[in-house]
Amino acid sequence: QASTLNQFVANARSLEAASKRPLVVGVFQNQSPEFIKEMVQECGLDLVQLHGKEGMAAANSALNGVPAIRVVDIETDPATGKASDDAVETLLQSLTSDPLAILLDTSIKGDADGGGTGVTFDWSIAEKLQNSGLPVIIAGGLTPDNIEDAVGSVRPWGVDVSSGVEATPGTKDHDKVQTFVGGARSAAIEASKGI
Repeated sequence: QASTLNQFVANARSLEAASKRPLVVGVFQNQSPEFIKEMVQECGLDLVQLHGKEGMAAANSALNGVPAIRVVDIETDPATGKASDDAVETLLQSLTSDPLAILLDTSIKGDADGGGTGVTFDWSIAEKLQNSGLPVIIAGGLTPDNIEDAVGSVRPWGVDVSSGVEATPGTKDHDKVQTFVGGARSAAIEASKGI
């Protein structure tokens, strides 16, 4: 398991060093490796983000032609807002060195579809994974109102937002986006002072 985490860290650092511009990321759910690779080539994607039931091995860059971020849904009980007690250990046991990083998103217990819930999960899960050396991106319920707390407490490798910065479904609110990015940057600068 230590070598898997070391590979994650090495991959993440090499990508950070190579990134001098915003990266173009293709988001896929339950698509074949052939289709993903074709889209990578046609669209000039830098990364892929896998949201389906493909498993960790589907994030292998040899299959996709570029590094992949693997989305892992944190199943959350809607009544308590809590995940299972063994969520961190279960995730660590499922890891392979295939993904570049892990994106944690909320899924609601009993709901067949993960992600896109607008609900936060227990960020201590992300913090524990991040502290173990795993590059973690957090998503799920992030808004301009909570991004500073999320970044300050978890210190994630990255954040992912969609509905939290929308004026109406599918339409981004530019002021919310600006406030969100400003809050994330501010919290990241403050968090880095504690290193």
